Amino acid sequence: MIPRNRPVINEADIAQQAGVPASTWRRRDAPAFRQRVASLFPHSRILIYDLAQARAYLEGKPIPELPAGEHPDDLFNDEETAAVLGVTASTVRAYATQGYLSAGKTLYSIRVWPRSDIEERRKNPPGQGKGGGRPPGTGRGPRKAHAYEGDPRLHTATEALSTARDTPRHHLAASLAHQHGGSTRTWERLLTQASQASPSG
Repeated sequence: MIPRNRPVINEADIAQQAGVPASTWRRRDAPAFRQRVASLFPHSRILIYDLAQARAYLEGKPIPELPAGEHPDDLFNDEETAAVLGVTASTVRAYATQGYLSAGKTLYSIRVWPRSDIEERRKNPPGQGKGGGRPPGTGRGPRKAHAYEGDPRLHTATEALSTARDTPRHHLAASLAHQHGGSTRTWERLLTQASQASPSG
């Protein structure tokens, strides 16, 4: 998490500020730096750091503490956002693509979203309450965004079965394909899987 939308920096730019090649920095200087300054997204393949902390290290000054407590401007990556919303990271990215969540912004190739936007989506999940439902212009249909992977589409298929029990399976599959993309055949397989997984199916 990036506290309160504070400025950040990656290791290539830290090396530049230190006046050494990035390869030299990573081999010679990065291990000691990482012991003193924690990455804001430690599990990401792209390591970024608080700018003020990085500069303090380079200048030989005490490392300032990051602000404590929650703040609406805190920035979360897709994994952290997924943990708050109780979905997968790929679903978070699909939400942003289809308008269920703000587009966020990109810092050093990492997409991030403010806590305020995430909390709003958590309180009003797609299809439920104020701010829920499908984004304007996307038609009607199941409330889950198409995340282009098994679980979200299977959930969508399960919901479709529960709300359209009398609709012929191939008609329902064609409707889902039109609304969410993919082929009718794929949605027929998902509907079959959802039907087999359902206690009433």
